[in-house]
Amino acid sequence: MAEGDIIGCTHLAIQTMQQAKKPGVIINLGSASGLYPMYADPIYSASKGGVVMFTRSLALYKRQGIRINVLCPEFVQTDLASKLDPKFIDLVGGFLPVEMVVKGAFELISDETKAGSCLWISKRRGLEYWPTPAEEAKYRVRPLTSRRKSSFMSPLSTQIPQSFEKIVVHTLNHDFRRATSVISAPLRFPLKPDHVLLKVIYAGVNASDVNFSSGRYFSGDKKDIKSRLPFDAGFEVVATCGGKEKAKLLKDLGVDRVIDYKEENIKTVLKAEFPEGVDIVYESVGGEMFDLCLNALAKYGRLVVIGMISQYQGDQGWKPRNYTGLCEKILNKSQTVAGFFLVQYAHLWQQHLDKLVDLYSLGKLKVAVDPKPFLGVNSVADAVDYLHSGKSVGKVVVCIDPSFSQQLAKL
Repeated sequence: MAEGDIIGCTHLAIQTMQQAKKPGVIINLGSASGLYPMYADPIYSASKGGVVMFTRSLALYKRQGIRINVLCPEFVQTDLASKLDPKFIDLVGGFLPVEMVVKGAFELISDETKAGSCLWISKRRGLEYWPTPAEEAKYRVRPLTSRRKSSFMSPLSTQIPQSFEKIVVHTLNHDFRRATSVISAPLRFPLKPDHVLLKVIYAGVNASDVNFSSGRYFSGDKKDIKSRLPFDAGFEVVATCGGKEKAKLLKDLGVDRVIDYKEENIKTVLKAEFPEGVDIVYESVGGEMFDLCLNALAKYGRLVVIGMISQYQGDQGWKPRNYTGLCEKILNKSQTVAGFFLVQYAHLWQQHLDKLVDLYSLGKLKVAVDPKPFLGVNSVADAVDYLHSGKSVGKVVVCIDPSFSQQLAKL
């Protein structure tokens, strides 16, 4: 296909996806000759270089869920490539098998973080994205103004305040309300070079915020509802919750079997419907629920502990439990119990946030936010209490600045 045809067909494919409201992936076929000079045919090399830059310039269509990428393989045995000097082909490692090109295409399709990406395929180096992040950082610049239009209108003036409100822990106590207070603090001026001043508009409430206020921290953002990421991960998913409203939410998220512990006995259901056990357990409740989940774990199963919300609040705060016979139990079935402390994976946050945004834009990720409003810093303690009351359905969010309370958050 001529390069002019590639431009026209890409434009047509984008229009078709937009009109049908069905975003997808477009893969243009370039060549490694578009990445480095081809002295035997400079016109061919220039045209393929144009395909590469054309495709990379379409990266922003990712915002619409449309990803356009380009494959740049070295020499596959075709009539054109067969005319080249065999010595040159040997220098680059020989002809590429078609299977490598197909593998590259499937990678660009399946990796939903790739948009405007150029995948170079060679016998010498395998699959490699070009430019590398290090090379790209050398020339990337930020536009002075964004061309992206927004309907959002800030109700605030641009005047920089002299102070701000913040929550501080003044007494170590498992009761968040008793442990904290709201104080006013001055902003430090002038700003340091290469620093920016940010305003927090919304803040999510975590179940383990009480562990900060009591001097302990074991886990992050876990609620009464436990489930997978609410998109098809290829597993049969079982989730537990308390209450019909939460059960409905889980079903809407695509959970295969919802166990409402207010209506059914979890142990009885698991034993009857999953006699061979459950392969992977995501455990955030702790206490008796941990024991129940461990007993329901299949041979070779994996139990991931990400929290223990049932143990965070009590008359005497969080107390460690003894798990007598735990080692013998997991040894007997070759099982694994692993802790997952979110902050220790901070280096992966950006990578996974990109994937979550992509999934959300494609309609594969559903987000549930509890509708109960909490306005201002002084309402944070109320939000924490509400989360631990078991009444929340979805993420509990505090609007830190009440003047933004009527604005709809948008990704």
